[in-house]
Amino acid sequence: MASRSVNKVILIGHLGRDAETKFTTSGAAKTTFSVATNRRWKDQQTGEWKEETDWHNVVLWRQENLANYLTKGKQVYVEGRLQTRNYDDKDGKKVYVTEVVAEDVVLLGGRGAEAPAEDAQHAAPAPGPRPVPVPRPQPSPPEEAASQVVTDDDVPF
Repeated sequence: MASRSVNKVILIGHLGRDAETKFTTSGAAKTTFSVATNRRWKDQQTGEWKEETDWHNVVLWRQENLANYLTKGKQVYVEGRLQTRNYDDKDGKKVYVTEVVAEDVVLLGGRGAEAPAEDAQHAAPAPGPRPVPVPRPQPSPPEEAASQVVTDDDVPF
């Protein structure tokens, strides 16, 4: 019997910076952004509430039309997998990077979407527009991707 493994990440948090899109030499769009998630707990010894923020680097492939909507402070749902890669920095030191490779990204409405980033991390979602699903990226040959023209009508929200 073959062994199984699971590599699945689900995050709901706020964007720490505007998304940035760059293109590979073959023309594939690589959009990157960071997501802050918070954890809150009561210290058993002092009785005080404490909070911890974790930052997650996210990579989204072939969705360059979304970068304009993924702006600092907006609340998002991200589903994907963890990937660790390494490279040598300018001093020859090996650097390891772990990031979330997103398969689904959903923009969530609510107060956090308009709040400044510092406040957005602590904002509870308020009633607002329903989440808008973003389609899963579909692999396409680089020559097809380069010839496709994306207009505002192509954006799903």
